[in-house]
Amino acid sequence: MSNVADMSRLRTRLLGVLILVTGFLTTAGPTQPASALTDELWFDARAAATLTVDGGTFKDGLGREVVLRGYNVSGETKLKENNGLPFASVADAKKSATALRALGGGNSVRFLLSWAYAEPVRGQVSSSYLAAATAQMGAFLDAGIRIYPDFHQDLYSRWLFDSDSWYTGDGAPKWAVDLGDYPDEYCGICPFWGQNITSNAAVTEATYDFWHNTRGVQDSFLDTAQKTMAYMRANLTAAQFQGVVGFDPWNEPHPGILDSGQTSRTWEKDVLWPFFVKVRARMDAAGWQSKPAFVEPNVFWNANLDFQRQEGGLLDAGTIGPRFVFNTHFYDQKAISGVFMWGKAEDGQYVTDFGTVRDRAAAGGTTAIISEFGHPLIGSVSDKAPTVYKAMYQALDSRVKGANWWANPASSGPVLSGSQWQWDIYNGRHHELMNDNPDKAQVEGDAWNDEDLSAVGLDDSGTAVLRQDARMLDRIYPSATAGSTVAFTYEDRSRDGSTTLTWNPVPGSLPNVSSLVGSGQYSLLVWRSDGSTEPTELHLPASFPTASTTVVSDLGVTAAPPAYTTSTPIAAAKEPGGTGSRRLLLTAADTGKLHYALVTNGATAPTAAQLSAARTELSGWLASKFG
Repeated sequence: MSNVADMSRLRTRLLGVLILVTGFLTTAGPTQPASALTDELWFDARAAATLTVDGGTFKDGLGREVVLRGYNVSGETKLKENNGLPFASVADAKKSATALRALGGGNSVRFLLSWAYAEPVRGQVSSSYLAAATAQMGAFLDAGIRIYPDFHQDLYSRWLFDSDSWYTGDGAPKWAVDLGDYPDEYCGICPFWGQNITSNAAVTEATYDFWHNTRGVQDSFLDTAQKTMAYMRANLTAAQFQGVVGFDPWNEPHPGILDSGQTSRTWEKDVLWPFFVKVRARMDAAGWQSKPAFVEPNVFWNANLDFQRQEGGLLDAGTIGPRFVFNTHFYDQKAISGVFMWGKAEDGQYVTDFGTVRDRAAAGGTTAIISEFGHPLIGSVSDKAPTVYKAMYQALDSRVKGANWWANPASSGPVLSGSQWQWDIYNGRHHELMNDNPDKAQVEGDAWNDEDLSAVGLDDSGTAVLRQDARMLDRIYPSATAGSTVAFTYEDRSRDGSTTLTWNPVPGSLPNVSSLVGSGQYSLLVWRSDGSTEPTELHLPASFPTASTTVVSDLGVTAAPPAYTTSTPIAAAKEPGGTGSRRLLLTAADTGKLHYALVTNGATAPTAAQLSAARTELSGWLASKFG
């Protein structure tokens, strides 16, 4: 695969050189095929080719390192009110996709699917459900947003729960539950719904049966997954299907019950991993050979409460390689408990936890994604949310805490991909009859087990609005790096109430840079070029309008990046998809050279002398830290 990717990059670079030498193409580029997205530039169609894993990172069709950032779309799939679909209509899906790109800054989504609605009758896949789900996916793909579908389950199935239960589940169809003689569900003293995973006998026994293929239930799921993937491949356009980056087969795996003498680690080795191998074969049979499987370890492998942690992380799977992605979740259970963490999150709170994710992926010969992370936005521990989210995004960006970043940028590590839980435009406007009980209509929050984590909602006019600080959600991140990322940081200056959280101030040893940034937001990317003529891309938040965006780089300086052309090393352009979101484009068509770019919205009409002084400081800093 690597040799094929290298040849593809070589052909693309030769084409890029031809473009620069001959000048045959204008800024708009050649005539695009009918499937081209709005606002595409000359290189975007090739960049949008199937995403692969190569060299421990995601790579686009131009061989650039890609970071996926976005949200889970959406927990509505776990409800019955829209029959297991994320949206009531394609129009709502389009509204959500546009808002996710323009307000939330996302370039990708984990798109939830329901086995219960995909296979309501055993052996019969619902074409109407697959058609509706595929059409809603298309709305995101047409907005330039990559997706990875996820057959979601929590507590195995809603059909395990009584109509008057405190809790509910999602996932397996009613027929799969009816096959088993499961005990009446009961969790005991369980203030958190997740305790049902290990404490509710109905859930643990049904989960055990799935993993052991009792009555062929797992085979039925695999058949449905294959038919679902085949349907998507046949019914999405070729350009849309390129934007499907992989498949997440099973949310938050857990054994339910361990066999005698079995441990969580041996369960992963002997039960979970063979299941993923079967999934991989089904993907290949469905025409998804070039797309990786996004596989999750035991859900509790990285729990940050010692009494909940279970050994795992696919430790015995060996080098899983580029056909699999190490896919995991992270929630701060200490913070959510309200007992084990009294204060708020601090600078560097999760760099060790997320560093472990990076290390596990590297040991497996692949890349990683944290496909769920978040914190309650309502309730007794919601006051921690601003700091918890900031610390999680900080740890996605770098494995070095803010206070140490400028002194030790070389240890920053790869920028992690992630999908925040969640993006549900219906938040607070649901009408879900919990476990089909008309006396338990759920209308508040996410309408599922008292959760309230959606970053978005609708106002009374039906317009999508953020429920969290836009400074924290809509972030600068290196969406595509032409070469290899060496270090990255972003100081979002997000708020905790009226307090501005600044965890990574520019050090006093760089007075001109510090003065330029002032109290504004800033990012700093260091990367090594690979000879590409296509640009490195940074997502530009709405808080970075072109006229207020200052860039200081070895490539040049500008207080307002110009429109992109093939001869403009620093430029701004719209992101493909017609949502109005924007990107910064940095072109360094050399090979093996270290480059840097500071991007800030804090500068006010900087002079040429100020920009030059800041550039001199940054060049000296780069030389001292990277040699």
